[in-house]
Amino acid sequence: MRLTIFLFLLLACFSASSQVLRKRTVKLMGSRFDITIVANNAITAERNIDTVIAEVSRIEYLISDWKTNTEISEVNRNAGIAPVKVSAEVFALTVRALHLSKITNGAFDISFAAMDRIWKFDGSMTQMPTPEAIKKSVEKVGYQNIILNKRASTIFLKYKGMKIGFGALGEGYAADCCRKLMLAKGIKAGIVNGSGDMSTWGKQPDGNNWTVGITNPMKNDTIFAVVPLLKSAVVTSGSYEKFVMFNGKRYAHIINPVTGYPATGLCSVTVFGPSAEKANGFSTSIMVLGKTKGLSLIKNYPEYSCILIDDKGQITSSPNLNIKSLTLQ
Repeated sequence: MRLTIFLFLLLACFSASSQVLRKRTVKLMGSRFDITIVANNAITAERNIDTVIAEVSRIEYLISDWKTNTEISEVNRNAGIAPVKVSAEVFALTVRALHLSKITNGAFDISFAAMDRIWKFDGSMTQMPTPEAIKKSVEKVGYQNIILNKRASTIFLKYKGMKIGFGALGEGYAADCCRKLMLAKGIKAGIVNGSGDMSTWGKQPDGNNWTVGITNPMKNDTIFAVVPLLKSAVVTSGSYEKFVMFNGKRYAHIINPVTGYPATGLCSVTVFGPSAEKANGFSTSIMVLGKTKGLSLIKNYPEYSCILIDDKGQITSSPNLNIKSLTLQ
């Protein structure tokens, strides 16, 4: 689940250059997208919101694993049978996703799409699945069995029953693509927020930075910090709305693709950096890896920073964000 970050916008403000801000909320990729464009006039802003919607829809019809006529659905149908030729765009996205899998030792894995959904986070679970059921649930998961042929631009899933799906990573990718497209069209400021995968550029019409409020997972109708977006992307992963409790232990709805067990220890991870796609991969991975290994991972990528909140409300940030440790009430 991607958790929508509170976004503070001065929706009616005008700057000295008479720029206007327009915002629209639509459902794309099965999720909520909030699109904000700053332009010289309302007509230009609305027209470019239409362009953003068209771009996200284009990407959805390439990478969706539930629409039957996409390239990824064709890859999944041919699992264990034959390689499938895909576009250069889909191939490149898959390469980057597999790189994330390698650097996180499988904490991130696009083959999670084949995982059996044995964990329920709707209040219906009364006991934990058996160790045998948990082990079986991930037997078709494993990024090592995704075979790429760069020269032929093909993807092959080694075993029948395997599936790949980009999930929220695709939303981050779409947000990044829309930012790039808008900048190429001369739109100097805006935000594309795909269900919490947020890609931003420029500033508000009054010249101030865009800012985000980080949700307090102990009281999820409040925020504990407002952060200026000095970098262009921010993504939050969290479990404070979907989790189960067994024997006093909290199990997140984000599943470890390696073990089949839900992530434990952290209830919220927010990652800042230049790319919403990569920030998404990091936020999901850190939820699985936990605080110590997660901070060790992000340390290798100094252009990214993070805020972590554990199950006890303790806040920790990466050193390059310089937020003092404190505990939520």
